[in-house]
Amino acid sequence: MSGMQESSRLRTWATPLAFIAGISAILLAIFPTGFPNYDTIYYLLWGREIFEGMSPDYGAPLAPTPHPLYDLLGAILAPLGDGAITVAVVLAYVSLGLLAWLVYRLGSAWFDRPIGWVAAFLTMTSAPVLSNGLRAYIDIPYMVLCLAALLIETRRSRAGWPVLMLLGLAGLLRPEAWLFAGFYFLYLALEPTPPKDGSRIPGLKLRGDGIDRNLVLMAILAVAGPVIWVMFDLITTGNALYSFTGTRETVDTLERDTGPVDVILFGPRRLGEVLQWPGMVGAFAGIVLCLGTMRKRVTLGVTAAVLALIAFALMGASGLAIIPRYTMLAASILAIFAAASVLGWRLLPERHRWRRPWQVLAVLVVLLYLVWLPNQYDLLSKVERDLSNQSLVERDLEALVDDGAFRAPSDLDPEGTSVKDCLPISVPNHRAVPRLAFWLDIRPSDVVSVAAADEQPQSGFFLAPARDFTVENFILDPGEPGRAATELPPGFSLVAENRSWKLYTSCLAG
Repeated sequence: MSGMQESSRLRTWATPLAFIAGISAILLAIFPTGFPNYDTIYYLLWGREIFEGMSPDYGAPLAPTPHPLYDLLGAILAPLGDGAITVAVVLAYVSLGLLAWLVYRLGSAWFDRPIGWVAAFLTMTSAPVLSNGLRAYIDIPYMVLCLAALLIETRRSRAGWPVLMLLGLAGLLRPEAWLFAGFYFLYLALEPTPPKDGSRIPGLKLRGDGIDRNLVLMAILAVAGPVIWVMFDLITTGNALYSFTGTRETVDTLERDTGPVDVILFGPRRLGEVLQWPGMVGAFAGIVLCLGTMRKRVTLGVTAAVLALIAFALMGASGLAIIPRYTMLAASILAIFAAASVLGWRLLPERHRWRRPWQVLAVLVVLLYLVWLPNQYDLLSKVERDLSNQSLVERDLEALVDDGAFRAPSDLDPEGTSVKDCLPISVPNHRAVPRLAFWLDIRPSDVVSVAAADEQPQSGFFLAPARDFTVENFILDPGEPGRAATELPPGFSLVAENRSWKLYTSCLAG
C-alpha cells in the first residue's frame, strides 16, 4: 500500500516537474543569454553585505528599492561568491517555467486543458514577460507566488493559511500583495447577511466561529508582509518608510509616468504592451462572454484580475512608476480569458444561443492575432537581440575584472595594487555600479556614476565605453541622468581595453 502511495505521489509531481523543466529548457535553447538585471545584482550584493554582518549600502544614486525576500536570498547565496549570479539566472529560467505551468493549471481548472495550453502560450510569448523574466527581475517570482495562491484557492475554496502564507511571501517582493492578503482575510473573516428591508444590498457580519485562534493566525499572516518590510527598512536604514520614499525619489529622477492622471492616461497602454491589442480585445470579450454564460465558473478569476488591476492603479496613483512589468500579473490572468475567447464556446451546450456568436467572435480574435503576428515576431526578435547585445557588453566588463585590470601595475608589487587602494571607480552610468561592486567585493558607494555626479572624481579608476555599441547597450534607463559620460580627467593612463571597454587609472606607481 505504501509503495502504491509513493508511486501515485511520484506521478503527481512528475508531470509539473517535467513541464517546468521542458519550458525552462526551451527558453534556454531560444534565449541562451539571460542574466541578472541591475536590481537583482544589487539584491545579491546587499545580501552578501548582510551575510558579512554589515548594513546594506543603499548610498549609491539610483539604487533600486530593497526587497526583503530577495535581500535574504542574496544572503543565503553569499557563500557561493560569483556563483550566486549563476543561481539567480537558473532561478530566472525556472521561474518562467513555473509561471507557464501555473497559468496552464489555472486555465485548465477554470475551463479545460486546451484553454490552459493556449493561455500559457500567450503568456510565454509576451515580449515583456520574457524580457523581464530572462533578466531575473523579481516580478516573475512574485507572479509565481500570487498565482500559486490563486491556484490553491481555486482547488479548495477558503483554503486559508496556505494562500495567506504565499501572499505574505509575495508581499516581501511587491507591496501589491498586501492588498490581496487584506482582501482575502476579509473574505475569510466575514460572511454576507440578507439585505435589510427596502434594500437590495446584502450586509456583512463576522463569520459564525467568531474570533478564534485560527482567525487570529489568519490576521497575523495577512499583515506579515507589510510588518516585516517596515521592520526590515527600520533595521537596515533607520527609516521605516525608506522603500516607499526612496522609490518615489527614483521615479522622479527617471521622470517616469506616475500619479492618478497618468494611471488613466498610460495604465491601459502599459497593460497593452504586455498583452498586445489582440490579447486586450480577446480578454475583454472573454470576460464578458464568460460572465454572461458561466458566471460561477469564472467569478474567482475575474475577481483576481480586477484586484490585480486595482493594485496596479493604486500603486501608480500613490507615486510609484506606471510601467509594463507592473501589469504582468493582471496580464497573465487576463491571458486565460483571452484564450477562453477563442476556445470557450466549446464548453457551451450544442444549442446554446451564445455558442454561434461566440464562435464568430473567436474567429475574429484569431484573425487579430494573425494580423499582429509580424509585429509579435519583431518584438520577440528585439528581446533576443537586446539580451545578446547587453550580455556581450557585460561579459566584456566581467572579463576586465577577471583579467586583473583593476589591479594597477606597480614596480613595488608585481601583482599590482588592490582595487581598494585605488578608489573610487568612475563609470559612465549607473548600470555598471552594482556589477563592479559585486565582482570586486567593494561597496556600491565606491563606484561613482559620473553621468550624474556633482563633481567628477580626479583619481582612482575611470571606465569608458570603447565604442558606440557599448553606449547603446549599457544604458540603465531612458530617463537616466546624463545617459553616458566619457570625458577622461587629466593624469589618467590606459591600463586595459577590450571590444567594449577601456579602463584608465591614476594610481600607477613607479
